[in-house]
Amino acid sequence: MSHLPNTVPVSLITGFLGSGKTTLLSALLKMPEMTNTAVIINEFGEVGLDHSLVEHSDENIVELQSGCICCTIQDDLHQTLQSLIARRYVGSGFDRVVIETTGLADPVPIIHTLMTSPELQALYHLDSVVTVVDAVNGSHTLDTHRESCKQAAMAERILLSKTDLVSKDVREELIDRLHRINPAAKILTGRPPELSVSDLFGEEGYDPFKKTEDVRSWLQAEAYQKQEHEGDHHHHHNVNRHNDKIESFAITHEQPIHGLAFEMFIEIMAAKVGPQLLRMKGIVNVKGEDRPAVVHGVQHIFHPVQWLDQWPDEDHRTRLVIITQSIKKDVVEGFFNALISAMDEACQDPNT
Repeated sequence: MSHLPNTVPVSLITGFLGSGKTTLLSALLKMPEMTNTAVIINEFGEVGLDHSLVEHSDENIVELQSGCICCTIQDDLHQTLQSLIARRYVGSGFDRVVIETTGLADPVPIIHTLMTSPELQALYHLDSVVTVVDAVNGSHTLDTHRESCKQAAMAERILLSKTDLVSKDVREELIDRLHRINPAAKILTGRPPELSVSDLFGEEGYDPFKKTEDVRSWLQAEAYQKQEHEGDHHHHHNVNRHNDKIESFAITHEQPIHGLAFEMFIEIMAAKVGPQLLRMKGIVNVKGEDRPAVVHGVQHIFHPVQWLDQWPDEDHRTRLVIITQSIKKDVVEGFFNALISAMDEACQDPNT
């Protein structure tokens, strides 16, 4: 697909909750070819964390937190891309833009905006859409969440993550299913630096007409929805429109917490409500440690705790972003606080 010369390539990284988008982005940004990259990170929830977890210069990272990029902040995306060009003219140079969407994002409106806005087309071209699919939960996610199907169908490249956690049969069955959803997509495994930038991002420009009939119909439907949207300037967005049963919330804790108490919290959450725990990601201030722990879990699977070299900012609170299905914030927060308090009381010195 042709594009105007000298326009900046925009690459979209999408994928469902917990698939590994931020891990991929962090690895990519360590590669020399990505040095002059502007990054837009969209998050779904009250407290932004991915910005803190991506190891990269803050100067060109722009967080969009007013809701999912596919609904409430399309105007913000438009304005952000234009403001980045303004920065470029005054010396904040960049050669590429990477947008990491929230896991609940429907990529269709984003792609439609990038491909149909005359203002943006004069400055940018959509270079590629990369969808990260979790090999462990991928089939279940495709069964239960329409957004994940759209994410796979719109991709030029599909990157399978966590393939070491599943059998060869499970992996091949998922690959077959993804091929049926999107026959034109290149399906990859591995991660940078094993995969190069050119493996993931192309130079020819995104072409939806290589995709299935569904993709073209989604893009056309989005054009009609956009017209209806623009005709009603007073409607109210629901940032949780994806599914009324999906709850996105943040839990914060001011004081350092016992590591054992937090381990118990995530173990019990995984065991008792695993299928309804769509994602938990956070930074934890552990008693006795001068650097934060990073926790990340999807359903009943939690990755080993990682430790950042230092706090990313002056905010040293424990901050958890949790996305659940049919579980309210007050239930999770009440359990969290009760467990932390019980551990604090148990560990108190009886002589004080």
